[in-house]
Amino acid sequence: MLRTHYSDEVDSTDYGGNITVAGWIEDIRNLGGIAFVVLRDGHGKMQLTAIKKEHPELFKELTSLNRESVIAASGTCQENEKVMNGWELLVEEMTLLSHAEAPLPMGVVDKVNVDFDTRLDNRIIDLRRDNVKAIFIIRHSFVQFASEYLRNHGFTEVHTPKISATSSEGGTEVFKIDYFGRDAYLVQSPQLYKQMLMASGLERVYEIAWYFRAEEHDTSRHLNESTAVDIEMAFIENEEDVMRVAEEMTAYAAQKIIDENSKELDMIKANVDLPSPPYPRISYDEVVEVLQREGDFTWGKDLGTDEENLLATQLEYDIYFITDFPLSIKPFYAMPNGRYARAFDLEYRGMEITSGAQRIHDYTMLVERMRAHGMNIENFEEYLKPFRYGMPPHGGFGYGIERFLMRFLDLDNIRECILFPRDRKRITP
Repeated sequence: MLRTHYSDEVDSTDYGGNITVAGWIEDIRNLGGIAFVVLRDGHGKMQLTAIKKEHPELFKELTSLNRESVIAASGTCQENEKVMNGWELLVEEMTLLSHAEAPLPMGVVDKVNVDFDTRLDNRIIDLRRDNVKAIFIIRHSFVQFASEYLRNHGFTEVHTPKISATSSEGGTEVFKIDYFGRDAYLVQSPQLYKQMLMASGLERVYEIAWYFRAEEHDTSRHLNESTAVDIEMAFIENEEDVMRVAEEMTAYAAQKIIDENSKELDMIKANVDLPSPPYPRISYDEVVEVLQREGDFTWGKDLGTDEENLLATQLEYDIYFITDFPLSIKPFYAMPNGRYARAFDLEYRGMEITSGAQRIHDYTMLVERMRAHGMNIENFEEYLKPFRYGMPPHGGFGYGIERFLMRFLDLDNIRECILFPRDRKRITP
């Protein structure tokens, strides 16, 4: 290995001994006879100290390097309470692993603000910044803890296709591809496959899913390629069974992040505080009353960004469910309940982060609903087949990972929450 220690692995037992560290040069202060180098690795930062009279050639080479060059350095680890971590490395040997060109396309520790497009154009360098990297450490933790909750409650992780012969929602906002001379589509969600699996005996499944949606949005809260925690569960009584999983998973993951990622949360300066479940339930009809008091809103209309933001200012809750939506604005597979659907959204500070429902499990009813939506039944024969051979009552949700993080970490743009954003204008890097 090119190193013996990460920056956070050195302790008093290493003082006086020889160690090797490696990382990126963040800063060099050359005082003539002595130089102090801040070296950054994936775990933190450390100080390297080079003394000219003891190693003149090494001193010259080290102090001539550009910032962000990658090196491995060996020497004596010495206690020094005046520097970061309480120790420094007296450099005796140094190997240049990679030379960084100058000038950098953007700074890493510079206090000069960089515009967002420049950051995204140079995403790898952007990720070297502590507050940016912290977002993705927390993202990793959220996926880990959400999965942990689901596994602890009997869910099996699955992986469904991302290429399909039909669109999962039956709509037009899909990316069409040429699949060996045939038309195919990038899936909008794993919805149809999740439902099919409910007839397989895998009664509870989840997937860290990719969504591909060809919607021509250009907002701070929309992406054309996004990720979600998707679940489906069989033998439910109604949508409340599904909602309990959504709120308990949220609370579990959030609390674990608060407990275990305090350093990263401090770097982002995030004000994270979520109430304990159960979260408030507000019916669509109650929402309409609130919105009509504040402006013009028609019953039967779906909630857009403006309505969600307005609603957030009128309610005293940070996070809440909206329930009992009109059947007409929900997908064909949502279970009817008169003119309503047994469907819900989970709203977090004025943004929908989860949408779910009890699904239709009766074959005849499902076909009727598909026809009512103007769908070609022949295109969905493979989806419908399991419903003819024993499909239990079931339901599920899709839970937007980027959307949750955007609200949880109080970020201004959803593109902060995914490594390489894809929107109508951006397809690189």
